[in-house]
This record gives sequence, C-alpha cells and structure tokens, in this order.
Amino acid sequence: MQGAALHPLKGFALKNPVFCGRKATARGNDDEECCFVKRLFVLLLCLLPCLCLAEELDEEALLAIVTPTPAPMAMEETPELVYAASDVEESEEWERRIDPGEVPGYVADLLAVAEKEIGYTEGGNNRTKYGEWSGDPNAAWCAEFVCWCIDQVDQQNGSALLENVYPHWSGQNTGRDWFLRRGRFVYRKGNVPAWGYQWLRGDDHNLEKNEYIPRPGDLMFFSYNEAGDTEHVALVEYCAYDSEGRVIIHVIEGNNPSAVQRNRYRLDNSQVLGFGLPEDRVDTTIRYNCSGDKVLRLQQWLNKLGILAQRHLTGTVGTNTKNAIIAFQRDYMQGKALTGIADRETQQALEELLEDILYDTPDTWLVTE
Repeated sequence: MQGAALHPLKGFALKNPVFCGRKATARGNDDEECCFVKRLFVLLLCLLPCLCLAEELDEEALLAIVTPTPAPMAMEETPELVYAASDVEESEEWERRIDPGEVPGYVADLLAVAEKEIGYTEGGNNRTKYGEWSGDPNAAWCAEFVCWCIDQVDQQNGSALLENVYPHWSGQNTGRDWFLRRGRFVYRKGNVPAWGYQWLRGDDHNLEKNEYIPRPGDLMFFSYNEAGDTEHVALVEYCAYDSEGRVIIHVIEGNNPSAVQRNRYRLDNSQVLGFGLPEDRVDTTIRYNCSGDKVLRLQQWLNKLGILAQRHLTGTVGTNTKNAIIAFQRDYMQGKALTGIADRETQQALEELLEDILYDTPDTWLVTE
C-alpha cells in the first residue's frame, strides 16, 4: 500500500467515434452542413450521460448506469514513499490501559499470531512471505501482513474470518471501501464523505472528532493526503490513556518501513483516517446515491412498513427510497424536516417503531416445543 499510484481519472469514451471530413464535391455547402450536424450529434452523445445524472434517478436506473471508460492518463513520476510516523514520545512511559469490554474470542488468537511475527524483516525489493502468500512477493505488504495473520487464525480454528469479518485485500482504498460497504468503517472525525455523520449503535448523539476509541482487533487505516486515500494499515492491540489523558493506540504493523513491529500513535494523529471494525457497532447517515449493506437494511425496514416496494430493495438509495424516507418522516416524526435523508434520529425512530410492531405481534409470544 505504501507509495501506491493514484487511481486514473475517469471520463466517457465513444465506442465508435465519428470522424467528419469535407468532400470536394459540387455540394460543398451541404457537406459543411452535414459536417456541422455530425459534430453536433457527437457533442450531444458526450453530454448525454451528464444530462441524465443531473436529475435524481430511481434505484433500478442507478444500477443500470454503465461505469465510464477510463480515459488515458499521462504517467506520473513515482512519489517518494511516506510512512506512518508515531507521535508518542519515547519518554512517555506511564499509561493506563483502557478496558475495551467484551471482544470476540478470535481477536486474542489474531493478536497472538501477529505478536509471533514481530521482528520479521523484508528481503530485497520488499520481498516477504506475506507477499508470496498473497501472490505478489514484492508487494508493499502492510495489508498482506494483516490478511496473512487472519488466514492463519482461520487455518487454526477452522473459521472463515477472511472475506467475511475482515477483507482480503491489497492496494489503496480497497480495505476501507470493503468496510464502508458493510457499514463497519468509522472515520476518526465522525463524518463519512458523501454520507454524513456517524454514531455508535444505541447512542443518543453523533460521534465527535476523536470520540471513537478503537478496540482490540480493529484495523487502523492511515492517509497522507487530503483526498483521504489509504496508504497504510495496522492491527490495533489495545488503547491506553497517557499521563495527560490523551488516548494512545498500540498496534502491530508491517512494512513501516521494513519489518513487523509494535508501535504507538495518538488517537488525534492527523494521519489516522479511521478504523475498520470486525463487529457491527456503528451506523451512518444515509442519503441519495449511497450504497451498501446498511442501505439495504434501511430499505427492508421501509418495506416492512409498506412504504417502499420490494423491487426497490437494491442496496442503493434512488428516488423511491428517498421518497419513502420523506413519507416516514412526515407520517411518524412530527416536526421533523422532510429531507429524505436518513440521519440518526430517522434511523433510530424507524428501528424503534419496527421493534414495537414486532413486540405487539401475537406470533412473537407463541411458545413452541
């Protein structure tokens, strides 16, 4: 992941470009008019996708949109490698460990595997056993190290954590996006770009900046640019308070810069982008064009109330889902602004209503042998 190249910009390309040239005939003016018409037609074809996207679309239309063809891009020079830098002073020894509460049993196994790897050092040209395991011996291997450790736990316990609880990934942003699609990525600042504010499930307020304290087994993602691209990942071992009450995150990480090691970072470190969670502990504002598991859950809730048809349960918010949210806000949330955005208040009111309906359903009281 270190030093990964930026993704190419995306644009639209015609499969069969039309080339227009003037013929030397007696109907020169007609040829010029024909040429103008053809050029206008090509221009309209190029603008058509933009014009379509100017209006909000329903769920089916959003799914049918074809991914634009990547436009060619000039090669850039390889940037200088940047590594995650600990901001905890070595002289800072006093700490009080934070009790994370109950964590899944597999987390202890995962941390034990990672701890045994401490001291492993890469060979020439970044070569590692983690890269070999992933299929690229010379990969920048921070993600490969984490995935390898998870796979070791799966082999030991006969579990299936990789690709279910944790992503199996390599490369920039892929791991973060996997957690985002499943609604299990917490931004350190408490706000997801293009989505909105986040909150811990059951809490009565949105997360504030640096409020979420990671737990053992969380993955901590780093970003070194304003775009928020992920450049490094580390496995959270535990958290502690220092003598001034600041949260210190203890991690086990690989490829920083060349070995598996323990490290410490302050929670408010500007390089920390956020955390991938192995458990469902956070919810996020949902709005038009958002996609993922939590969107599908929201659509299923709206469907149970009879305000969203089954065919619109696509996992992406289109105009039908937005209108259903507005209908719920109008009919069940007196005084609520009709935004069509499923914020914390809207999602919690919807979930609470469905729980009340389920509780009052006679079938839920039946005793079976």
